[in-house]
Amino acid sequence: MADVRTLPVLPLRGTAIFPGLTVPIAAGRPGTLRAVEAAMKADGLVFAVAQRDVAEEPAPEQLNSLGVVARIGQVQRGLGGLQLLLQGDSRANALRFNPVEGYLAADVVAIEEMAPINPDDRAFAALHRETRDRAMELGEKRGLPEEVLHQVMDSVTDPGRFADLVAGYIELPVAEKQELLETLDVETRMRRVLVHVQRQIGMFAAQAEIQSQVQTELGERQREMYLREQLKAIQKELGDDDKSHDIADLRDALAKLELPAEARKEVDRELNRLERSGRESVEGQVIRTYLEWIAELPWNTRSDDDLDLARATKVLDEDHHGLQDVKDRVLEFLAVRQLRARRLAAQPEGADKEAKARAMAKGPILLFVGPPGVGKTSIAKSIARALDREYVRAALGGVRDEADIRGHRRTYVGAMPGRIVQGLKQAGTKNPVFLLDEVDKLGASFQGDPASALLEVLDPAQNDSFTDHYLNVPFDLSEVLFVATANVIQDIPAALLDRMEVVEFSGYTESEKAEIAKTYLIPRQLADSGLTTEDVTFDDEAVKALVGRYTRESGVRQLERQIGAVTRKVAREIASGAAPGRVVTPEDVRALLGRARVHPERIAEANEVGVATGMYYTPAGGDIMFVEAALRRLNGEAPASSDAPVAGSGGWGNLSLILTGQLGDVMKESARAALTYAATHARAPRLAAKPGPIEVHIHVPAGAVPKDGPSAGAAMATAIVSAMTGRPVRRDVAMTGEVTLRGRVLPIGGVKEKILGAHRAGCTQILVPRDNEADLDDLPEDVRAALQINCVATLDEVLDIALLPSPVEPFANAREGRSFDDVDRTIMVG
Repeated sequence: MADVRTLPVLPLRGTAIFPGLTVPIAAGRPGTLRAVEAAMKADGLVFAVAQRDVAEEPAPEQLNSLGVVARIGQVQRGLGGLQLLLQGDSRANALRFNPVEGYLAADVVAIEEMAPINPDDRAFAALHRETRDRAMELGEKRGLPEEVLHQVMDSVTDPGRFADLVAGYIELPVAEKQELLETLDVETRMRRVLVHVQRQIGMFAAQAEIQSQVQTELGERQREMYLREQLKAIQKELGDDDKSHDIADLRDALAKLELPAEARKEVDRELNRLERSGRESVEGQVIRTYLEWIAELPWNTRSDDDLDLARATKVLDEDHHGLQDVKDRVLEFLAVRQLRARRLAAQPEGADKEAKARAMAKGPILLFVGPPGVGKTSIAKSIARALDREYVRAALGGVRDEADIRGHRRTYVGAMPGRIVQGLKQAGTKNPVFLLDEVDKLGASFQGDPASALLEVLDPAQNDSFTDHYLNVPFDLSEVLFVATANVIQDIPAALLDRMEVVEFSGYTESEKAEIAKTYLIPRQLADSGLTTEDVTFDDEAVKALVGRYTRESGVRQLERQIGAVTRKVAREIASGAAPGRVVTPEDVRALLGRARVHPERIAEANEVGVATGMYYTPAGGDIMFVEAALRRLNGEAPASSDAPVAGSGGWGNLSLILTGQLGDVMKESARAALTYAATHARAPRLAAKPGPIEVHIHVPAGAVPKDGPSAGAAMATAIVSAMTGRPVRRDVAMTGEVTLRGRVLPIGGVKEKILGAHRAGCTQILVPRDNEADLDDLPEDVRAALQINCVATLDEVLDIALLPSPVEPFANAREGRSFDDVDRTIMVG
């Protein structure tokens, strides 16, 4: 039995080598590099074997068993790996492949080829000579010098080595080279090599004949036509004329499109370039992809609008509860389009159809602004259903590249159109409802500003000729109904905001959430959990408990998750054998979901001095907060804060201010304005003058939560005045409003959410700026009926309502000279 040797495996991808040949090999794969390193540390021998496929790191079953034992000659290192010279030694067969430290090793045994029975036989000698002659002829047709050919061929006299030499240099697929390598009988291998050489010589002859035929037929015609006909003749001779059929099909598809003149000119130019390019050329693939995009876009495909207002009202009510302002705006849009359609229908039949379509398309670009979970995205889908149009959504959150909107130029590798063009291809019509989701979360980077790229898309005066960088021809977007959504309007650039009509989405009240839960969320979650209303029902108190104790949000997303959690747990019980027909009560909610997740603020238990109730707004809804103010006589010690003293009157001569509770800059300024107002109005009868320097400490609880905004000014002024006068603040009064040094109360935002939060907390009297009186129309009727809302213009009005008349000693709760070194002074006004 032949000796078995263990050698590192060098997988060959796309080639095969033969014994006696020295060939250059590029090695860059990690496993190959490790195998080369292992071979260099030993005797420099490797087992070079061809892969059956083009796997990056082939497994043993993806390698042929028969290969060549080769010696590594010269080695050069480059940026991409190693350049090797492999010198084939002998054929060998791999008995097994073994993974070894990141590369494959093989146990190989040498294989002897089968020499001819009689090398001097005339038939074999004739075969040998014919093969040499034909190999010489093929080399000459390839343009190799005759002396070089003689030098190479005369150096190899052994028939088997000569067959391997010719097989290594002729152009053959890897599978056919492997077949020659595995042919051990020298005579058979030489016959097969001769067949391949004759075939290639015939191919060269056919090519020459084709060139002659084409030249004779075309004569003096232009070189471009000559090359094209030559290519067609070659493809026909080789039976490779599928490309011409593909181009013909693509040309027919493009011819059926009603393209604008500029687009038609560009398409014809690219079609001609495609016909001139090679089948496998990179440029040809790029051009083909571009033309396929052109062919698949809806240049003239439209969907007919359903302008039935009654149907649209029904669709919107089926999908959403409340949001009456938004539904009214959608119905107004449909009504306008309906009247336009009637007017255009009365025009003569010869009128331009495109002009009619453009006239119908003109309309607003809507921007839905509101907190998360209130239905902005879903109502856009309902608009598409009401209009009977296609619906497309593009999520823009986090997009930082201008090319995402306008596409990449075709000069880049992997270029593709932007999201607008991709969405139109997905819709299949040129007038879909196109949702641009989260436009307030667009970013800017060195790759451009996508918000600026949207300016052309969302401008009705420009988007009829929108040019994507990839297409490089205008596309009409004027018939697309664009709807954008955002959570925070301040984050949208002014130029972009100016192109859209803002529709505000406010948060839902608890009663609205409960109604949405009963009408939409519970049936949907029951279906998702495999239940029906016969299996589980929720009583009203359970729904209220889910809304009030387990969610804190403006929308209903978290509420739906909690309902889903309940239904899944009930589904598990029923699947485990519990009887259906269960009625979920608040006690069941507590048992299934655990303790309450939300603990909203409640009004104070008693009227207190120096504690006023303010209101604030967050994207999750409104709530109340307490503003605490306390006074301390310094008795000769330095103030705790670095604020300059506030010059007052009536005895409030030296006031210093300390602020805590993670207050932002605007809120700090509101506190200083409130303190200055209180100090400069100390002559008023309600203020009790006290001599000596005094430190005023204002604290807003929830110190870990950053707070900012001017709307707490009224509450801060009330708390300071209460601390100065000793008059308690009414616990059932909540207030909001920005204050000035003159005591004016200025308007603020988020009135509806703030009042709803105060109502939920148990406040019965609300103080809002007089200029916000119009915002009270947004409140639900049941909330307005339960509250006494006072619109105030000055702090005097605020103090008259908020402060009780009976004063107490302002410093009764602090000993004379007591040190407050333990007071939290993490944030101060500087």
